[in-house]
Amino acid sequence: MNNYTCTHCGNVGLAEGFIEDAGEHSRGYARWIEGAMERGFFGGAKRTGRPRRKIVAFRCPECGHLELFATEEV
Repeated sequence: MNNYTCTHCGNVGLAEGFIEDAGEHSRGYARWIEGAMERGFFGGAKRTGRPRRKIVAFRCPECGHLELFATEEV
């Protein structure tokens, strides 16, 4: 635990975790990609050349609220 405060209920001490991506060909974790989503030729999201960041999640053990942060580039 840490000293982070829940922005929903005010509880102190959030549990760190991550958002899993279990899709086909995934890396196992979700990433934040800069810019509005655009669709490519086959309907998937265009990602080429855009910065990608790891998403870190903190969950409040009191109310279950999640706080998400885009941290270091991946």
